[in-house]
Amino acid sequence: GILQHPDGTVLKQLQPPPRGPREQEFYNKVYDSDCRDSILLELREYLPKYFGVWSPPTAPNDTYLKLEDVTRKFNKPCIMDVKIGQKSYDPYASAEKIQQQVSKYPLMEEIGFLVLGMRVYHVSSDSYETQNQHYGRSLTKETVKDGISKFFHSGYCLRKDVVAASIQKVEKILEWFEGQTQLNFYASSLLFVYEGSCQATTVRLSDVSLAEKRRVPKGLLSGGDVLEYNNNIHVINSTENGKIEASVGKGLSKFYALHKKACSKRHHSQLSLKVEDSEQDNVWKTSTCITQEHLNGNVLPQLEKVFYHMPAEPKESAKVEVRMIDFAHVFPSNTKDEGYIYGLKNLITVLQNILDN
Repeated sequence: GILQHPDGTVLKQLQPPPRGPREQEFYNKVYDSDCRDSILLELREYLPKYFGVWSPPTAPNDTYLKLEDVTRKFNKPCIMDVKIGQKSYDPYASAEKIQQQVSKYPLMEEIGFLVLGMRVYHVSSDSYETQNQHYGRSLTKETVKDGISKFFHSGYCLRKDVVAASIQKVEKILEWFEGQTQLNFYASSLLFVYEGSCQATTVRLSDVSLAEKRRVPKGLLSGGDVLEYNNNIHVINSTENGKIEASVGKGLSKFYALHKKACSKRHHSQLSLKVEDSEQDNVWKTSTCITQEHLNGNVLPQLEKVFYHMPAEPKESAKVEVRMIDFAHVFPSNTKDEGYIYGLKNLITVLQNILDN
């Protein structure tokens, strides 16, 4: 599992040889302070930042890669891990290993990617929906679009802003792959993260100009502190004594399966309604709506309990991260990584279909 360092980075334990040393060598090469290679310098934009290795004082022989926690800046992070490429085994894999990997997902060569897991925050229920690797392996050519679209659904609506931003970021990674012949990646993934909660603007109920134009789904405003545990990893008071303790369950991914954040208390000093400009063509899937014509003496006292969620940012500025992760099977090359490029192109096509339809 992944642990969290008190300084906010994450710790990924080094895998046994040759995988662990190979991944460490990859990070060392890309993040070498003397690196002048423009290809590798650009690659840094698409990776989590690397801070070297770390060992706990109580177990100096245990080595961890110290990496940026990409989920840290998000309040309600939605996370998806997608393995990219036509082959999930490297050129040095044994016949037994090849058979094992192919049998896990025979469609990998044709589809070019595999959803390893996802965790999606639903604003409608204030809860997470989690899908594991078995979900991804159940997807076929016919169902993969709908399967991935689940990741972009808030419970109320499809987050088209996030889909559009994700496409742009994957296209940038594709551009990098199209221009490099140094490295080939196998069994590597893209980590998608976006903000599941919606930034809301608080206005007074007397501001009719805003309220009269909106339909507001009903729900309860939750008060108090909320502590969330992403992907079944609970971090326990690691900052007080410098020790890192964690109870680790089965997470959605080998990477960034961790995020802990406490939401600040919501104070209600006055009756307020949280509203935000709605996106055109957004259809809210809710059976209970309150419109301005219902804002009468009977309904107004109930509006304190209204909970309105909506994408708060335009498509071009949606809070989205797409990073490459898992580099235990990266090898030098003198040709383009056609398998990875094939997977990226297919994934972009699926995302574009989700956006268009």
